[in-house]
Amino acid sequence: MASNAVIFSGSFNPIHIGHLVIANYVVEFTSADEFWFVVSPHNPFKSKSELADFRHRFNMVKISFEGLDLPVVVSDMENTLTQPSYTINTINALSEKYPEKEWSLLIGADNLLNFHHWKDASKIVERHRLLAYPRAGFDDDELYRKNNATKLDAPIMEISSTFIRDNISKGHNLRALLPDGVFEYIHEHELYGTKRI
Repeated sequence: MASNAVIFSGSFNPIHIGHLVIANYVVEFTSADEFWFVVSPHNPFKSKSELADFRHRFNMVKISFEGLDLPVVVSDMENTLTQPSYTINTINALSEKYPEKEWSLLIGADNLLNFHHWKDASKIVERHRLLAYPRAGFDDDELYRKNNATKLDAPIMEISSTFIRDNISKGHNLRALLPDGVFEYIHEHELYGTKRI
């Protein structure tokens, strides 16, 4: 029997506790057997200017799940593909490498507004289940129906990587918003304008 694997692709610049809550919810309250964090070297819809090195972002995601006993896989698959990173290419590569798995794609509900602009969006929803986690202000059922997306009844976590980057560089202690070890990693490697502590 095929295992159900959910792909959550992003820059994770940096990963924060909101990402952990989403992963925890999906593996406990859906049919997912595995939750795959696919770290993107470059999101085609985002600027590279504030993007920490791929190696650091990948390491921070791995650190985040140490000891949590969740079926999480941290993948560098997109770093081996042609850039910029298109989701259809990622899903195709994972499907080819792991044909025994049934792949679903998880995105934020805010991304449903522009999902039709994604490369080969129609092929994604034809071949794979599309899951959407709720975001404040994006609760219109028509938005989910139009994109053939399943709405998750997950807790809404209004924490953003942008907020963390902007404020950790100003010396704010954001330890509670970051997974164990990530706050220390950021300062150790002087990411996002921080200094060693």
